[in-house]
Amino acid sequence: MALALTMNAPAQTPAPDPHLWLEDVSGDAALNWVRQRNAASRPVLEAHPDFAANRTRLKAIMDSKERIPSASRRGEHFYNFWQDAEHPRGLWRRTPLDRYAQPQPEWELLLDLDALARSEGENWVWKGAQCLGGRSSRCLLLLSRGGADATVVREFDLATRAFVADGFRLPEAKSSVSWIDEQQVLVGTDTGPGSLTDSGYPRVMWLWKRGQPLAEAQRVFEAQPTDVSADAIVDHTPGFERVMFQRAIDFYRNELFLWERGALQRLDKPADADLSFWKERVLLRLRSDWTISGQRWPAGSLLVGDAAAYLAGKRQFTALFTPTATRSLAGYSTTRSRVLIDVLDNVAGRAEAWTPGPGGWSRREIQAPFPGTLSTRSLHDPQVASDPLAEGFFASYTDFLTPDTLYQGDAGGGALQAIKARPAFFDASGMRVEQRFATSKDGTRVPYFIVWPKDARADGQHPTLLYGYGGFEVSMNPWYSGGFGTAWYGKGGVLVVANIRGGGEFGPAWHQAAVREGKQKSYDDFIAVAEDLVATRVTSPRHLGIMGGSNGGLLMGAVMVQRPDLFNAVVCQVPLLDMRRYHTLLAGASWMAEYGDPDKAEDWAFISRYSPYQNVKAGVKMPKLLFVTSTRDDRVHPGHARKMAARMIEQGHEVLYYENIEGGHGAGADNAQHADRMALEFAFLWQQLGPAP
Repeated sequence: MALALTMNAPAQTPAPDPHLWLEDVSGDAALNWVRQRNAASRPVLEAHPDFAANRTRLKAIMDSKERIPSASRRGEHFYNFWQDAEHPRGLWRRTPLDRYAQPQPEWELLLDLDALARSEGENWVWKGAQCLGGRSSRCLLLLSRGGADATVVREFDLATRAFVADGFRLPEAKSSVSWIDEQQVLVGTDTGPGSLTDSGYPRVMWLWKRGQPLAEAQRVFEAQPTDVSADAIVDHTPGFERVMFQRAIDFYRNELFLWERGALQRLDKPADADLSFWKERVLLRLRSDWTISGQRWPAGSLLVGDAAAYLAGKRQFTALFTPTATRSLAGYSTTRSRVLIDVLDNVAGRAEAWTPGPGGWSRREIQAPFPGTLSTRSLHDPQVASDPLAEGFFASYTDFLTPDTLYQGDAGGGALQAIKARPAFFDASGMRVEQRFATSKDGTRVPYFIVWPKDARADGQHPTLLYGYGGFEVSMNPWYSGGFGTAWYGKGGVLVVANIRGGGEFGPAWHQAAVREGKQKSYDDFIAVAEDLVATRVTSPRHLGIMGGSNGGLLMGAVMVQRPDLFNAVVCQVPLLDMRRYHTLLAGASWMAEYGDPDKAEDWAFISRYSPYQNVKAGVKMPKLLFVTSTRDDRVHPGHARKMAARMIEQGHEVLYYENIEGGHGAGADNAQHADRMALEFAFLWQQLGPAP
């Protein structure tokens, strides 16, 4: 007799999972299994003749002192976190504004993380700093054990370059913390039962005063247990100070509340729109079409309006950006009086500066290198009264064969000035890049990039690596990689990067086409690119490998199971794979807006068709597979990779498995670990796809 299912009934109880014990992250049995798999896999991969040299070269690239020191502006300084061979954990340091552009700035050391780790017997990994700014010298440092997302929060004084005795401090947790002033902060953290959402993020926000036990802090905001998280947003702009609380309903929808004199005012906006204040103005970025006050604004638009009028209920806006079939909004930032906009034009970057005036807003295109990846970032600090960089911004440009160059510009006009450039880590002479389009199963044109090695031609014999992601609005823009250039296309390999649906390359519609019941479109697009590579003789299935991580690891598992005939090597990094249980593991519940809820029968009906763990079978010739994950990944549970590897090994498939015992979601805690992981991956790819030259 058939089982009747109501719309919200739980899915049928799955068969017992014999590998459930591998979800015990640090259990003795699970870690013994991990060590056995590592011991079996490493010798195979290390046997490749280029492994040791690649690892050494990759680490040297990561440690190079000629890299551009990424900088964030606060007050009178640029701040940088730096890692190299002598400082694998890293240095937090700063230099005055007028020194940064010099070839060798003089850096003031604020914190030596290696020395701190040694003195405290901890494996600290830097996760950033929250500084109050203005005249205050106080910061909250976020330190992770082994690279996990969970951090320890400790107050630090820039003036004394030391931690504050009896200062604000939080034990290890996935915390959210924001300064109100030197005497009080807004904090969400694990304070016991009910304080976290089902996704493991803060649910309750507390007003915590200096010297007060956290248990006595005032509860000021809370989200629902089924939400992703609660958070606070504090704007310290003089004259426009604001505190907002955010209830993240899911990954793409939120509610915002303005907090004034202890009262909460809910802001009326589309749930999936992002809203921010900019002094006397409000900015909204739309994910869906919005018709308001007789005007229709298309999804993907950026709107600006008067903040006071908006709070009074008026809905009059100017569109600073509206999308087209090929142009999408990649991001924006604000100087003192202008809005900088980054645009993707057929997956190539452009930038614009918008200026308000008596006659409305005027647009100026910023002249910059093209095509490639271009991003701008305002340098204005609104807490500096007479800010010398009030209209200043950084612009960064790169592409697959061009090392990153950092430019400085003025939003009011003038040419960009190159101030720093990364050196070339490989010889790109004779190499070339082209953009092509494949046709997916439903007729959609899917762009992809090909990076050709020197003297390459389409003969079907080239070792080719196809990379993809396809989720969470993340665009796969061109990047410069000394590692790939050295260990892959510098040695004759072809790199292909697919811009499949689920990403953000063409705005919200491109992403939304491949979520929930549409997720298969990501896999169809990726398969279409692979088929196009074979049809045009870029490569052949014998020489075609694929790589992806996190959501991209799910992509690898799905397309491998669906089309094992297309590939000869799969590198599956920190993946999701068991989609029946993903929402119960670590942060998995926060992604249900992307994938659906497998506890609902109607959702499991479409998830079950692609979930790799449930669909992989014995008796099917599969490409050889390398799993890479991390024990300390507290975002995507390592149990996904462990269980999939165990199941495939039982089924008789060829599987290699490597799990870093630390390293977090990036699968490495320092440059040595990152270089080691990459060298293992390249060794695997060359072993499978063709002999290294």
